[in-house]
Amino acid sequence: MTRSATLPPVRVAPETKASLEAVLREGETLTQFIANAVSREAEYRTEQNAAVARARKALRRADKGEGLLTEEQLQAAMQQRAKAAQQRIRAAVAATTNRPPLAK
Repeated sequence: MTRSATLPPVRVAPETKASLEAVLREGETLTQFIANAVSREAEYRTEQNAAVARARKALRRADKGEGLLTEEQLQAAMQQRAKAAQQRIRAAVAATTNRPPLAK
């Protein structure tokens, strides 16, 4: 099991601390709130960095004239992704209700 680590203390204005404490949920501590906020921000930045990397790659390919899709190809690809997502959702719902997935 991995040991936990301590984040550095952060100084904030008394008004900021009061506003944070005002939004805590029942039973939630300020420490839990901060730990959750830090985790969510780290996940967000990871996703953001991945999106920027994909965009840069797409721009490099576009500059080379590679991989450009027609409007019809893009529409078809989006429809495929939507259909796959629907199937994943149906399977997840079926798994939670112990029923076979709905066919479409």
